[in-house]
Amino acid sequence: MTTVDRADHLEDLATRAGRELEDASALEILTWATDTFGDKFAVTSSMEDAVVAHLASRARPGVDVVFLDTGYHFPETIGTRDAVAAVMDVNVLTLTPKQTVAEQDAEYGPKLHDRDPDRCCALRKVAPLEQGLKAYDAWATGLRRDESPTRANTPVVGWDAKRQKVKVSPIARWTQDDVDAYVAEHGVLTNPLLMDGYPSIGCAPCTRRVLEGEDARAGRWAGQGKTECGIHG
Repeated sequence: MTTVDRADHLEDLATRAGRELEDASALEILTWATDTFGDKFAVTSSMEDAVVAHLASRARPGVDVVFLDTGYHFPETIGTRDAVAAVMDVNVLTLTPKQTVAEQDAEYGPKLHDRDPDRCCALRKVAPLEQGLKAYDAWATGLRRDESPTRANTPVVGWDAKRQKVKVSPIARWTQDDVDAYVAEHGVLTNPLLMDGYPSIGCAPCTRRVLEGEDARAGRWAGQGKTECGIHG
């Protein structure tokens, strides 16, 4: 099968699965993904919580969980990653950018995240993730439709045209109440910052607490006119 034929096959598979699994449970969606792709499937996690990683470990113990260490994370986020690796039946893989923060500062000037956040995200998030996902045919995210208007149409299974991979969002239909209930029922690890006014946690320089009445992602790149890092659009 040529590269083009394989991509067409995967896209058709994603489109069909997106329709057929729309009303399936998150665990059923992840079971389909792990059965279909095996070692060619990975979960990505920002370590806000380990809900999708926990679900995926139930479908496939030892599943790869990919974490992007941008060099700008809160200490609590790194601590959550380490705890997940220690206590859950998953294989945590940490990706890092080509340049350290100091090397990036030397080339682009300090605080690139303030002056050109899109470039900073491209260098420290998008590029290393694309490199890290090359070994996989499908990847899972924790995207939810209720998080923001930009995510309202997230399919449970879709086609990632940029990376030519199947993109699985098993909790797309969940609400925050669903997440909280799952965390409570299964004792899932969560980032301590979630209890300190940060419902969406990114890099420390670009994340603030959310005010009452704001949507969950209002604290990300506040005042920048930016809503996504580039990984999801």
